[in-house]
Amino acid sequence: MRKKYQGRLWFRVLVLLIVTAVYVGKPEQFAALEPGQFFAGLSILHVLWLIWMGDMALKLFPIPVTLALGAAKQLRAYYVPAQSPADPQKRRAYFRENNRRALLVLILWTLVGLVLAGFRRMEIIGNQELLLTAVFFYVADLFCVVVWCPFRVWFLKNRCCTTCRIFNWDHLMMVTPLVCINSLYSWSLVLAAAFVLLLWEYRVHRYPERFYEGCNEALKCKNCTDLLCGRKKTARKGGEKA
Repeated sequence: MRKKYQGRLWFRVLVLLIVTAVYVGKPEQFAALEPGQFFAGLSILHVLWLIWMGDMALKLFPIPVTLALGAAKQLRAYYVPAQSPADPQKRRAYFRENNRRALLVLILWTLVGLVLAGFRRMEIIGNQELLLTAVFFYVADLFCVVVWCPFRVWFLKNRCCTTCRIFNWDHLMMVTPLVCINSLYSWSLVLAAAFVLLLWEYRVHRYPERFYEGCNEALKCKNCTDLLCGRKKTARKGGEKA
């Protein structure tokens, strides 16, 4: 799974390079961003739209060989009840702390969106630059998974991507810059990403046991098959990695 995600990261870097080249050489390809222009003609932006919509569809209908457990754990099929589940008090403390940390990330990302909106209002950046920012976030998303994640280190304090509280927030965070663009192109992506996030949050609160390794055996380090952390699983007691 790690190799798959590494390959996807390089693909996203390629997408960023292509979109940047189009921005420099053929800015008319960005016409789909404008109101009423989505069906005016095909462009590189329509390919990007299909890629992003496809990614979000995979979050709604995960395929085991293509999607990490960090995203798929929301579904019943990926829930393996723990043989010795954590006691209710410990569970409540875990979810309370996890939700508090997720709220911090939400506040931070809202501030990022407000800054971008301010830049757009002051005409420091335009619609094309907002789209480029979204593509940069598209790359940064998998950089966090494959290389290093500031959200995990500074805010969430989770062990790895498999136990990440906000794994499926990625697409809404990615398309945040598009909120500032009033067009079918932007709002179709924003609404789809919002639906993915809201469904995730519904399941977090409706089925919390699926998201906690103290209740879900599949999330425990010793049972990990994704190995997105890049370390090899050992046979040592407790499922530690080295």
